[in-house]
Amino acid sequence: MKATYKKYILEFKHPSGTSRGILNSKETWFIEIFKDNKKGVGECGILRGLSIDDRPDYEEKLLWVCNNISKELEYLLQELEEFPSIQFGLETAFLSLNAKNSFEIYPSDFTKGETAIPINGLVWMGEKQFMKTQILEKIEQGFRCIKMKIGAIDFHSEIELLKSVRKEFSPADIELRVDANGAFAVTEAFEKIKILADLQLHSIEQPIKAGQWQEMAELCKKTPLPIALDEELIGVFSVTKKQELLQTIQPHYLILKPSLVGGFHGCDTWISLAENQNCGWWITSALESNVGLNAIAQYTFTKNSKLPQGLGTGSLYTNNIDSPLEIVGGNLYYNTKKKWELESK
Repeated sequence: MKATYKKYILEFKHPSGTSRGILNSKETWFIEIFKDNKKGVGECGILRGLSIDDRPDYEEKLLWVCNNISKELEYLLQELEEFPSIQFGLETAFLSLNAKNSFEIYPSDFTKGETAIPINGLVWMGEKQFMKTQILEKIEQGFRCIKMKIGAIDFHSEIELLKSVRKEFSPADIELRVDANGAFAVTEAFEKIKILADLQLHSIEQPIKAGQWQEMAELCKKTPLPIALDEELIGVFSVTKKQELLQTIQPHYLILKPSLVGGFHGCDTWISLAENQNCGWWITSALESNVGLNAIAQYTFTKNSKLPQGLGTGSLYTNNIDSPLEIVGGNLYYNTKKKWELESK
């Protein structure tokens, strides 16, 4: 058995605004495993400034994986605890290697093209008019759940935007989620959440910066709007620490990104702990190419969640990998008539 990796730069069609700045491109790595004339492929993608494994020795670790690829997968995953995105890529590559069809790692009605996954439409931060245009586009495209990133323009403008949507569409028509990416100061978070709650939103993601467990616990205790944790889960490695976080904060939802929380085994642990204390969850991609998105979507389908998932990022790039994944009417489908075009990349 041997393995190689290669870097790939994904270019955004439009600059994409987050609370951590504007994204024009995103780097990712493909890891490929070869055995007995078979090949498995996985994606290791980091988000600069957010991923716990955004560190100088990242490529060194990828090389270490390739040099030790003949060792047990369980051993490799343990050694990669501090590199969750490589754990995800490696897990995917092994599933791909052992699959009948290397891109069909969890065969199901989804990969047969018979059933779709409901997803949310993502609205990026930017000027008020730009955000409004995106919202209207998502509604026209048939999305029934819209996630809006907030915290970049002034709060009043964001509230006006949300009010204008609510004026035309009731909660029965459109589910609205907001993601603050930790933008609210602790002192103002509760008052802002109260204002947002009046707009009958589904939830707010990460209202304050991660790492403030007691403050977040206090917010979750008295909030009129369900709170979902996202960045809060990054870098929490041991099961004991995960349990402590959930028991301390008592959130309403978890947002699980396999590249940030240790692949599928990391997600499985969080889901198990969350369900033990009646905490909801959904799964989101972390701006991977279609290779990573495909793996996450197939895994997500096996979990039978009824909530819209965050898997609508495949159309963001000019140079994504051509794949059978497509979005129709707010759902992610696997179009079996379409082919993968990884070899040419």
